Amino acid sequence: MADTLTDLAEFDLPYRRKATLKRIDFESGLSMVRLVLREGKRITQIDLDADSAKGLADAMNAAADDL
Repeated sequence: MADTLTDLAEFDLPYRRKATLKRIDFESGLSMVRLVLREGKRITQIDLDADSAKGLADAMNAAADDL
């Protein structure tokens, strides 16, 4: 059995950047949300547990409300 990736969402961001959200289910049974940020050839990948993903989402919603 191998790790399983499921696409959740993809966003085209300003300045030709992209963000992708994926669910990753590890062979061990652990599940996380993977945030992939693409900026040209540079790729940043962050795996978040449920609490971290919810905290990040809450902070981004609050910040967006202030724009």
